[in-house]
Amino acid sequence: MSTNLHVVVEADGGSRGNPGPAGYGAVVRAADTGEVLLERYSSLGVATNNVAEYSGLIAGLAAAAELNASRVDVRMDSKLVVEQMAGRWQIKNPGLRPLAAEAVQLAGRFAEVTYDWIPRERNRAADALANRAMDEAAGKKVPDVLPPPREERPLQKETKRSWAPPASTEEATRLILVRHGETAYTKEGRYSGRGDIPLSDEGEAQAMAAAGRVAGLARDVAAVVTSPLMRCVRTAEIIAAEAGSVDVTVLDDLIECDFGAWEGLTFAEVRQRWPGEMDAWLDSPAVAPPGGESFETVAVRARRALGAVLAAYPGGNVVLVSHVSPLKLILRDALYAGDGFLHRLFLDAAGVSTVDVWPDGNVAVRSVNETAHLR
Repeated sequence: MSTNLHVVVEADGGSRGNPGPAGYGAVVRAADTGEVLLERYSSLGVATNNVAEYSGLIAGLAAAAELNASRVDVRMDSKLVVEQMAGRWQIKNPGLRPLAAEAVQLAGRFAEVTYDWIPRERNRAADALANRAMDEAAGKKVPDVLPPPREERPLQKETKRSWAPPASTEEATRLILVRHGETAYTKEGRYSGRGDIPLSDEGEAQAMAAAGRVAGLARDVAAVVTSPLMRCVRTAEIIAAEAGSVDVTVLDDLIECDFGAWEGLTFAEVRQRWPGEMDAWLDSPAVAPPGGESFETVAVRARRALGAVLAAYPGGNVVLVSHVSPLKLILRDALYAGDGFLHRLFLDAAGVSTVDVWPDGNVAVRSVNETAHLR
């Protein structure tokens, strides 16, 4: 499928009772011809209209990702979902935030995503699929599945992806995620974003220990990719030398979050000076520190970096040397975790995590924050 594919996602969801028996439907069309490329529908058990509508959006974006689309135009008759996903309305319902976060993660796979509201009569195809899902769940007799728009893409229910690696002859790409060694800011618990702080003597020793652990995880390292900041570059150089003089490649998208006005301060200092801003930042990955960037922005960069690595080194062992924020976001996505994961996971300086990614998108997280090599 062409990487320049431009598609339209029509999505809808409904609940008979609100909350009540619910279902969703999604249709993916070629933007230039209107041809239906994929359709998805499923029941949700008891849920609200808004949950069903977000579920339809998620299913539609996932289907567009299956087609390797690069541009997606989302069209829905839910004003709430469209405005929230476009960033114009806040998500006040805590029950919708995990769904919105999942949609944001999926949207990050595409070069461009737009969101537009359409009247219900123009969203009949997705609405019909949502009602079909609810009817089937209720045991109602429904007509046989409509003839598929394309023989090779029959109408199908959405299924949950298994956690298990696929039975495939294709090799997984092993990602060895390494946080840089200690710096003066690391030791003091200070926000260290774009400030180019060098490794301390202890950090150099930690990087050497991490290099030994990497050697134990991968006999042949295809590449060592790093953030451009010196604390990561130096860590990467030490790992590359241990791996057999592998070249070090700088990838700007792996740079740390820009903490803005909080740079160089401790959590306690920030809490004292910006209590409201701190609460908002902890509550939502869409909120940025004053003068900085949000975790949602960092997530887009991290996914882009990951995509570049997976495309460049399929089936290889790749070391990614980066910072707390990009690495947490990569692990959050790999573990299919919620946003609370970002503030609960601790990553030590020179800690090592391992993730296997197969060509079909399946993922196996082998380890998180290994530190035995540092003792």
